[in-house]
Amino acid sequence: MMNLIVLTSLAMLAFAGNSLLCRLALQHAGMDAATFTSVRLASGALVLWLIAWRQPAARPGRLAGGWVSALALFAYAEAFSFAYIRLPAGTGALLLFAAVQISMIGWGLARGERFTRAQTAGFALAVSGLVALLAPGLAAPPLASALLMVAAGIAWAVYSLRAKGAGDPTQVTAGNFVRAAPLALAVSAAMLPSMHWEATGLACAVASGALTSGLGYVIWYAALRELRVTRAATVQLSVPVIAAFGGVAFLGESASLRLAVASVAVLGGVAIVLRVRGRHPASAAGLRSPADNPPPSR
Repeated sequence: MMNLIVLTSLAMLAFAGNSLLCRLALQHAGMDAATFTSVRLASGALVLWLIAWRQPAARPGRLAGGWVSALALFAYAEAFSFAYIRLPAGTGALLLFAAVQISMIGWGLARGERFTRAQTAGFALAVSGLVALLAPGLAAPPLASALLMVAAGIAWAVYSLRAKGAGDPTQVTAGNFVRAAPLALAVSAAMLPSMHWEATGLACAVASGALTSGLGYVIWYAALRELRVTRAATVQLSVPVIAAFGGVAFLGESASLRLAVASVAVLGGVAIVLRVRGRHPASAAGLRSPADNPPPSR
């Protein structure tokens, strides 16, 4: 049990760390978003490929994964980075995780899943919290950046849904990272005139790809062996809170009342949906969460 708690805690810290590292690189180290994404995906690809290559199931000369999933991963990573140019760490993490969970739940509903009344109320509460956060006002996040982060969450949901039954998670994720990295490098090449990075930003990008994305994924997958699906999905709701506190403690960001209220609504609503058993459990095929296909990043 203690090992499970340690592994889960490390994974959640890793996911929150991605938000903090991205924000630190872009806002405090002057790195451009395209370069951050390229270094992050390339570093993650290298680490995951080395881990996958050492596994007995590895097949020399064969790359697992596929191009559609790699495109979804690429879209997530690019939108994630460009959104964080202007979003605080906690707000970005909340938007990301809300979009992922709501997209997963919506996909399940479209495939015939049915909610209890409590789950319907929870889903409505989560959507209301997200809308309240995005509504115009003095404390609202920049709309373009917020929509980019929502798009990143939707792309990650697509990636996770496609990962269902795709094979060994480490092998598949390594293959998708290897495919996505050149796409990110192409974006960087297209934006060469605006490329800028310093040692601190580069270190953040490498740490995000190799540690909080690559190794964070491996740690999370190890924890998932002992976690129920609903518990695994629910525990991820701690990430926006961790990111918000990290942003305040390490990046000098402020926590607004609007973010606090929206966080309670979104995270509470999603928690109700995941924890209440309906006519079809939340762990059914249509309601898979990132916990079912653990993210190589966040």
